[in-house]
Amino acid sequence: MPSQLHEALLLLFRNRPALAPEPLRDALRVALPPYTQVRIDSAELTEIQPAEYRADLVVLLLDGVPVLGIVIEAQLSPDGRKRFVWPVYVVNLRARLEVPVCLLVVTSDEPTARWAATPIDLGGDNRFVPLLLGPSGVPEVTDEAQAQNDPELAVLSAMAHGQGVDYGKAARIALAAQIASLGLDEDRSRLYFDLVLASLNEAARRELKTMDPAKYEYQSEFAKRYVAQGRLEGKVEGQAEGELRGRADLVTRQLTLRFGSLAPEALEQIAAASIEELDAIGERLLTAQTLQQALSPPEGGVAET
Repeated sequence: MPSQLHEALLLLFRNRPALAPEPLRDALRVALPPYTQVRIDSAELTEIQPAEYRADLVVLLLDGVPVLGIVIEAQLSPDGRKRFVWPVYVVNLRARLEVPVCLLVVTSDEPTARWAATPIDLGGDNRFVPLLLGPSGVPEVTDEAQAQNDPELAVLSAMAHGQGVDYGKAARIALAAQIASLGLDEDRSRLYFDLVLASLNEAARRELKTMDPAKYEYQSEFAKRYVAQGRLEGKVEGQAEGELRGRADLVTRQLTLRFGSLAPEALEQIAAASIEELDAIGERLLTAQTLQQALSPPEGGVAET
C-alpha cells in the first residue's frame, strides 16, 4: 500500500502538473521542446498486466499535440523490481503517444536517489538512465514571492529540506511554504500546512515556533494581505481595543485555514482572549496537530520550548 509520503509527493504534481517540467529544465538541464500546455494523462501503460505496469503519474507537455511525455515515479526506498518495469513504462508510453518520453524519479532521501540514478542494463550494451529529483535537486525556496507564485514547489522544498542540519534555513523554507498556502482553497491550504509541518525535524519546528506571525515582519504584499492584515486592520493607533480586535480576527482566520470552520465555543474563547493569549495561540498553531492543542496551553501552563 502506498505510504502517505509517497502519495503526498505525487499530490503536488497532480495539483500542479507544470511542476513536472520545472526540475527537468532547471535542476537537470534537460532540453525541453516548446510547449504551451501541461496536463495529467492516463498512467495505464499496458493492456496485458495493468496492475503490474501502472506508473505513479504521467504528465504530458503539449503544443497543440503532445510533444513530451513525463513518467513520474515517487520512490521512497530501493526496489529492485522497479529497475525492470521503469523501462517498460517509458517504452509503452512512447509507443502510445509516438513522441519522446522520459522518466523522472522523485525521492525523499539522497541514498535512494543514488540507487535510482544507476543506469539500467537492458542487454546488448543498451542502457536506460532515469532522471532523478532528490532533495539536493529541489531549490531552497525562502522568498515569499517565489513561494506565492509556485506553492507546490514551495511545499516540495519544505519536504526536501525540512530535515536539514541548518534548521534555521529549514524553518524559513517552511514559513515561506505556509505563507503561500494561506492563499489557496481551504482543503489544499490545510493539507499543505500539515505536509510542511510533518517534514520538519524537531529543531526546525522549534525555530518555526519563534517566528510568531504577530512579530514577524513579512516583506511581500501577499503575506501582508493574508497574514499581517488582521493585525493592521484591527490596530487603531493608541487604542488597545482596536489592536485586540484585529489580533482576534487574525487568529480566527489562521485557525480556520488550519482546521476548518470553528465551533461557537472556539469563537467565544478567541473573542474573550487577551492579546497575550492570542499571541500564544498563534505560536501554538505552528506545531499543533489539533484545534484543541492550538487553543489550550500545555499542561501546567508552561509553554513548550
